[in-house]
Amino acid sequence: MLYIKFDRIHGHSYSKNIYKDIREKILSGNLRTEEKLPSTRECSKNLSVSRNTILTAYEMLISEGLVVSKPGSGFFVSSDIIAKKHPLQVSDSCTASLSDISIPTNAINFDSGLPALDLFPKRKWSKAATKALKEAPISALGYDDPQGRSEFREVLRKYLQRTRGIVCGADQIIVTNGTKQGLTLVAKCLLDAQSEIWIENPTNDNVRQIFSYHTNNITPFEVDKDGIQPCLFFKNNSPTLIFMTPSHQFPMGGRLPIKRRLEVIKFARENDCLILEDDYDSEFTYEGSPANSLFELDPQHVIYSGTFSKVLFPSIRLGYLVVPRHLVSRIREIKRLADHHSNSITQLTLMHFIESKELERHIRRMKKEYRKRREQLLFLLHKYFGENIKIHGDRAGMHVVAEFNGVIFTQKTLQRLQEKGVYVVPVEKHSMLKGKHQSKIILGYAHLSCEIMETGLNIIKAELNLSESL
Repeated sequence: MLYIKFDRIHGHSYSKNIYKDIREKILSGNLRTEEKLPSTRECSKNLSVSRNTILTAYEMLISEGLVVSKPGSGFFVSSDIIAKKHPLQVSDSCTASLSDISIPTNAINFDSGLPALDLFPKRKWSKAATKALKEAPISALGYDDPQGRSEFREVLRKYLQRTRGIVCGADQIIVTNGTKQGLTLVAKCLLDAQSEIWIENPTNDNVRQIFSYHTNNITPFEVDKDGIQPCLFFKNNSPTLIFMTPSHQFPMGGRLPIKRRLEVIKFARENDCLILEDDYDSEFTYEGSPANSLFELDPQHVIYSGTFSKVLFPSIRLGYLVVPRHLVSRIREIKRLADHHSNSITQLTLMHFIESKELERHIRRMKKEYRKRREQLLFLLHKYFGENIKIHGDRAGMHVVAEFNGVIFTQKTLQRLQEKGVYVVPVEKHSMLKGKHQSKIILGYAHLSCEIMETGLNIIKAELNLSESL
């Protein structure tokens, strides 16, 4: 059946309406060349109009050369039609990681936070999933503990102590459906319209949006090469919450020095506020060892947020919070009301994946691969842009920030890049202090081969040269 949208507003006849809608479907490529159209009888029945109305519409299409009639066979889209190309952002093929923009799967996507999904050990994960389902207790098939399966939280507790130096009880861990839900649970627990929250600038725009549903009192503090600057904190007022990414500042990539960490902890203690520490990709550190968590320094004033989206795959939708004990019951209840619990079988699958040491082996393999891809990207950036580019945040993570001398990434420039098949996110998108980061873009590399990165940078170079000549 061919769906036809009737335009009642402009008063077109049914024939003209059908003609216009089919015409648009042909030109947009939704109806392919040589595709057969429904018969006039079928169309008449489905649309509840006369066959003559359909025939008139088809004749209008034939007169424009969009449709051909083949006696005895029916009506077909002409083979001479070339469908017009749409801008990339209207496609629904693949969603960029940090926004709701959809881009085609064949676009070169430099968005950050995307792991190398083609290298994920699906067979080993499948083995763990089979074991989880086979051995799952009956309780795992019903409505489960909102805080997360107790056996999974115990395995996760040991893993965090071993890999991140976090000493906590399993009763302090709350399993979430990814970082965004974790931040939402904390916001619902702690914030109201009068609450004040301090955040890094720039920082993930999703974070600002989540908090803005609960309070308008959001104060940004500009970061430097090391991260947030406690010396800028206001002395005469205290926030309810300070949001930070101290292990690898997003997006600029700074690692907060121990002196500043202690200053932030001291401020939180003296002003009785909480710190929300987002540790989104500290597993991938290429120079030195991963920085210890803020939670380790003060478990009473720090909420620790972690995720498995970066080390495994985004659609796993599993993250976790480690919270001070006095907040556990409140956040657990908010989680129960939100969605009752995270997927129990997925929790048990990941538990087996951790217990078998497959998770740590996978991280080691990916760290080695991402280091190689990082070096390839840095080589290509210097090859194509030389002294005209400055790199930020290349010591860790899955992305770098490239700052271009004399270039402003306007919406028009970004749109042209999308139309050429390259998707990039400007740092300015993640900044509350507008105008400070217009020359910087985020370049994710973990999911891209050297060849794809080089093709994308070639396009960026050509487009920037074009922009500068206008």
